[in-house]
Amino acid sequence: MLNEPTHEKLITMKLFGLAQGFKERLSRVDHQSLSASELIGLLVDDEYLYRENKRLTALLKTAKFKDHRACIEGIDYAAGRGIMKTRILELAHNRWVSEHQSILITGPAGAGKSFLAQALGVNACRAGFSTHYVRLPALLQQFVQARAQGTYAQLLKRLGRFSVLLIDDLGLSSLTEGESQDLIETLEERYGTGSTMVTSQLPVADWHEYLGGGRIADAILDRLIHNAHRIELATRESMRKSASALPQGGQSDK
Repeated sequence: MLNEPTHEKLITMKLFGLAQGFKERLSRVDHQSLSASELIGLLVDDEYLYRENKRLTALLKTAKFKDHRACIEGIDYAAGRGIMKTRILELAHNRWVSEHQSILITGPAGAGKSFLAQALGVNACRAGFSTHYVRLPALLQQFVQARAQGTYAQLLKRLGRFSVLLIDDLGLSSLTEGESQDLIETLEERYGTGSTMVTSQLPVADWHEYLGGGRIADAILDRLIHNAHRIELATRESMRKSASALPQGGQSDK
């Protein structure tokens, strides 16, 4: 039988999905009646699915999402939350990513801003777009370290390469002028080449004051608000509180 040498050659050529499918499908009784073209088609599908899964795994690892449950299918569209299902499904087509648009998600603590943003980020990963999640305090600390290590320019370039940059928790603490400058440099590096998502407890109308006013605030808002999708969440009860009330093993948006 030539099956084993063929299987080894597939492994050597790093066709791992095809190799696994080759071994499994030839042993299946229900595959014995398949024509050569049908079997080849299934094996090609095996290799394609293997590569797509491997790519998605790599993208999700790079994204560094905080909530590994976040996904479009898990979004809660309960009345009063401010989430229109038709709008989310439209965003799920990822045209906002292809067209380098922003998404700004605001609302009170516990409204589910981070979950929604990460769900859209996971959806972008599924479509093959590189994505990166970072809380604003952590991002600002990265810039401090980059300056100390002389890698500031490299950090900016790395942030500029992601198709989607998700900045979580804008507005938790006041920014220094230097931190505002780091933020505008990040947005400038990405402007016209990538999409940015931002979550904040502050309404967008308050962002200019939070950013210190003046030209830097003007520049940041110009790059974020221009051609942006705005989602304003509202909730009578924290989604975190709702999640804690679920039976063990239950899930909820948060």
